[in-house]
Amino acid sequence: MEAAGQSLLAPAMGMLGFAIALALPFALFALFPQWMQNLPKSGAWMQSFKVTLAFIELALSLKFLSVADMAYGWGILPRWLFIALWIACFVGLGIYLIRKSWVGKAVAVICWAFALYLLPGLWGASVRAIAAFAPPVEVKGRKVYYDYEEGLAYARQVNKPVMVNFTGYGCVNCRKMEASVWTDERVSQLMTEEYVLVTLYVDDKTPLTSPQTVVENGRERKLRTIGDKWSHLQRTMFGANAQPFYVLLDNDGNPLVAPYSFDEDIDHYVDFLQSGLSEYRKQ
Repeated sequence: MEAAGQSLLAPAMGMLGFAIALALPFALFALFPQWMQNLPKSGAWMQSFKVTLAFIELALSLKFLSVADMAYGWGILPRWLFIALWIACFVGLGIYLIRKSWVGKAVAVICWAFALYLLPGLWGASVRAIAAFAPPVEVKGRKVYYDYEEGLAYARQVNKPVMVNFTGYGCVNCRKMEASVWTDERVSQLMTEEYVLVTLYVDDKTPLTSPQTVVENGRERKLRTIGDKWSHLQRTMFGANAQPFYVLLDNDGNPLVAPYSFDEDIDHYVDFLQSGLSEYRKQ
């Protein structure tokens, strides 16, 4: 989600980085075959290593299931269940490793400590260590609109500026911002009391009532899902296609200040919100 942009350079560089990382070990062993002799021999440790990776891979795979679940609206993996399954994975891994060597026992203790750390997440705690993987926390008392026009109309009624949050179910940096920045007391107060929050998911797979044909960059394209609609809105109105992307608007939909992208500096985010509020009050 964060890599998508107007330019092809950033995605190309990202893919090149992955390709180099995957190919580098094979290239080095091909150039220096004698290094192969220094590698540890397979044995019981390899079995333990494979089982450990299996538990971790199982936990991480829940991230992809969670993204699909939210994007398609299935509702089969709520946040509490996601965290409960993570707890089960690390408790299970600890049980497996506790019977191994002292290294395994040490790792088992770490796994159980991590599972204990995750436990408050079952009752709504933010659990920042897995914020990038888990479904977002719902903040009580904060009204959120998921339709741009509806949110703008409500802002006119209550005479408040609008904060548009372009995000995605699969956006890792969006979850980081929500866990590390939105939970700050100053940020939360400004967002809840001074702004009308409009959250638009650009990867929402819910079909539109009927496909919409639009013209973008001189070419016709069809918008088939709600996510297509919000992604098109972000590109055409604000010239951006990366998430998270925050825009502060007046009641006519005009930007109050420059948009804000991924930056976990809380003071900068507070300044962003306060500057938008100041500009709105000048009107």
